[in-house]
This record gives sequence, C-alpha cells and structure tokens, in this order.
Amino acid sequence: MDFKFAHSNLTVADLERSADFYKTALNLREYRRKDFGNCIMVYLRGVNSDFELELKWEKGETQKIIAENTTHIAFVVDDYDSALDLHKSMNCIDFIHEDGMHFIKDPDGYSVEVMSQGFLAKISE
Repeated sequence: MDFKFAHSNLTVADLERSADFYKTALNLREYRRKDFGNCIMVYLRGVNSDFELELKWEKGETQKIIAENTTHIAFVVDDYDSALDLHKSMNCIDFIHEDGMHFIKDPDGYSVEVMSQGFLAKISE
C-alpha cells in the first residue's frame, strides 16, 4: 500500500479570518471551497505543493468543536480495502464512512484520516 499525505485539518471559529491569515502569513492560495451542509471547508495550498491545509468551519457550535480538538492529518491510499483491513486488525479504527474513508487513532489519541482515491475525488469536485 502506498499512503500519500493529503491534508492537515484545523477547525476554525472564523473561516474568512483564518483563511486570510494563512494566505497572508504563509502565501497559501485557496484551491477550493466546499459546503457540506453542516460545515464549510476551505482548502489552501502553497504555490508548488499538492499538500493542503483544510480549514473547517462548523455551522453552529464551533467553539465546542474547537475545544474537542478535531485537528487531524489525512492520507490518501492506493489500496483502501487493504488499509481498512490492516487498521481493523490493529484495532485502531475510530470512525468508518461508507464512501471509502475512515479515521484511526494513534497511540496518543491523535486522529488520522485515511481516504480512498474515490473519496478524495468526491470531495474534490
């Protein structure tokens, strides 16, 4: 299996303020913006990079969600079914989405998102 870094996620209280900060401070550019109904995500990239900073703004109780620390890193994998089987055998799965994405927890409790190519394509539309 080949895992490739996809993005790092930060849940933010003010989406525009945070996006403007990263654009100014780190010269990142908005690559895409997606409204998922319950949240809006803005994906920022550097000029010469495919790696994304995913800023997530929850519609509703953002401060509560920030306090719960939903920060995570994400990988896309070439063989999703094998990755899912591996993570099941390791007993580290925290959440499974039926469309080809799941979260695992590392030994310190940090979240890691694992996406299939199809799931990544779906959220990249």
